[in-house]
Amino acid sequence: RVPCLDLGKLGDSDEEDGDSCIPHSRSYCHTCPLDSSSRWRTSLQSPYAQNQHAQQHSFLEQKTIPENLPSPTEKYKVKYQQYEAEMKERYKLYSQRIAEKKKEHSQCQEASRRGTHLEDSQNEDMAALDEKAPIQQGYTSKPYNMQHSIKKSEAEDVAAERRKQIVVEQVMVDQLSRAVISDPEQSIRADTDQASHGLPGLGTAPLRFRKRTLHETKVKTKLGLTENMLSNKLRFDSRIISRNGRDACRELIGFFFAYDTSITVYEFRQFGKNRTNALPFIQKGIYHHQQGQKKGKAYVLSDFYIGANLTFRSVDHNLPESVKRNPILTLRVTSIDEAAMDFLKASSMELEQEFNKQETDDNKVFTKIQGMLRETISKRGVRVITGLGKYFRQLDKSKNGFLSQADFKEALKLFHLEVPEGDFESVWLILDHSKTDQVDYGEFIHAVVGEMNEYRKAFVRKAYMKLDFNKTGSVSMIDIRKCYCAKKHPLVLAGKATEEEIKSSFLETLGDSCSNPNEVSYCEFEDYYEGLSVGIVNDDEFVNILRNLWGI
Repeated sequence: RVPCLDLGKLGDSDEEDGDSCIPHSRSYCHTCPLDSSSRWRTSLQSPYAQNQHAQQHSFLEQKTIPENLPSPTEKYKVKYQQYEAEMKERYKLYSQRIAEKKKEHSQCQEASRRGTHLEDSQNEDMAALDEKAPIQQGYTSKPYNMQHSIKKSEAEDVAAERRKQIVVEQVMVDQLSRAVISDPEQSIRADTDQASHGLPGLGTAPLRFRKRTLHETKVKTKLGLTENMLSNKLRFDSRIISRNGRDACRELIGFFFAYDTSITVYEFRQFGKNRTNALPFIQKGIYHHQQGQKKGKAYVLSDFYIGANLTFRSVDHNLPESVKRNPILTLRVTSIDEAAMDFLKASSMELEQEFNKQETDDNKVFTKIQGMLRETISKRGVRVITGLGKYFRQLDKSKNGFLSQADFKEALKLFHLEVPEGDFESVWLILDHSKTDQVDYGEFIHAVVGEMNEYRKAFVRKAYMKLDFNKTGSVSMIDIRKCYCAKKHPLVLAGKATEEEIKSSFLETLGDSCSNPNEVSYCEFEDYYEGLSVGIVNDDEFVNILRNLWGI
C-alpha cells in the first residue's frame, strides 16, 4: 500500500528532510501517482487488489434490465429448448471424441513401448540392418483404420469372386463350344469309309474338300463333353514360382476335373477398369508330376492343397519366353475351393490326403534344420535372407538359378549358419531332383530357413503389384519413396521420430539388399519381407505392417 500525502500541508516543508514530509493523516488508495512504474505493478499483483478491481469492472459493465420486459413467447421457448438439446448432444459427441482420442493415444504409447528398446541403440548403431529392420514391426499392433480395412477387404473379396466367375464362364464356353458335329472324330469315320470304297487320295485331302453325309455323323463322340461332366471340378488359385516379378504376379486360376483327372489353368487379365480377359495358360489335359517323389505319376485329387507344387514341362505349352527359360514350370497352389473339395472327396474313393513315408521324412529333415537355425535367424532375419539372396544372385553367372554344392556351403559359412554335414547331405539329396549336382538356390533358402505361408505372400504380392503398376517386374526406388507412408508409425505419433527418419531407415535397409540401388525387383522385395516375417508369429500383425505402409 502506498501512503497518500496531504499536499496542502507540504508547502513550507523542507524537501531534503525526510521526517517533515510525513503527513499528519494517512489514507490508502490504489491510484497513487507516486512511483507509477514499480509500486503500481506491485499493487496489481496483490490478490485483494485484483478482486476489488474485478468487482468494480463488472459493476460498470453490468447492463440494466428493464422492469416491464414481456415474457418470451412459446415460439422462442421451443427454439431455446431445441438449442439446449442441440448443445447437450454436441457436448456428448465431443466427450466421446475426447475419450476415443485418449484410448487411441494410450494404444499408441503401448505400441511405442515395443520400439523403445531401439532408442538406446540408435545413437551409434542405427546404421546396422539388424536394428533398423525391426523398426517396421511397430505397425503390428495398430491397423491404419479398422473400419476402412473391413470395407476394403469386403470390396476386394467381391471383386475376386467376380474375376473367378468370369474365368469359370470362359472355361465352360471354351470346353462346350465345340459341338458334336464339329468334333474331329466325325472325320475319322468318313475317311475310313472312303478308303474302304477305293477312293484314293480323299483320306489325305484338306478338310474343306471332304464330304460327310448326315447318316455318317455320330450323335455322341468319345471326346464330347457335357455341362454335367464339367460341373464336377475343383477350382484353385495358383502363382508361378519365379524370380521374375512380372511372372510371379500373374493371376492364375486352375481347374481339376474329376471325371477324367484332367487339369487346365487360365490367366486372368484386366485392362483398365472395365475390360477383362481370360486366356488358357495350361491347356486342358492329363498331366504328370515332373519332380519329386511322385515324378511320372498322374495328378489326383489329393495333390491339390494350399502350398502344393504343380510341375509341368515348359516345352509342352505355349508360354511366355520368360517362363520358358526354366525347363520346368512350377505352380504353387495358393487357395482352393473348400466346398468343392469336400464334395469331390465325399463322392470319390479318396477320403484323405495321401502322404507317403518318403515325403514325411523329407519334411522332418527340413523342420530339424529350420529349428536349429531359428534362434539365429530370428535376431537378424532380414540381413540373413536378403544377404543370401543377393550373394546367390551374384554367383549365378548363367542366370538359371542353379548353384553347386560348394557354393551353398561357402554361403552358410559366410553368414555364420551352422548346419551339420549329415543334415546338409540329407537336404542336398532331397533337393537335387535331376541328380545334376546343382540345386535351385530359392528352394535351398526355403528348405534351410523356412518360408512364409501363402496368406502372407498374397499380401506381399498385392503390395508389389500396387507399386509395379506397369507390370515391368521392377520398381524404382523413387516410386517406393513416394508410396511409402510412415504417418501411422507409433514412433512418429509419439513424437520420438519423424516420418523422414522412418522412411530413410526402411529405404536404406531395402536398398542394401538390392543388386541395383536404384530399383527393386520382386525377389528382392519378397526376400525383405521374408526376413521380416521370421520375427512375427501372428499373421494379422504381419498383414497390418503391409496395410499401414502401402495402404492395401
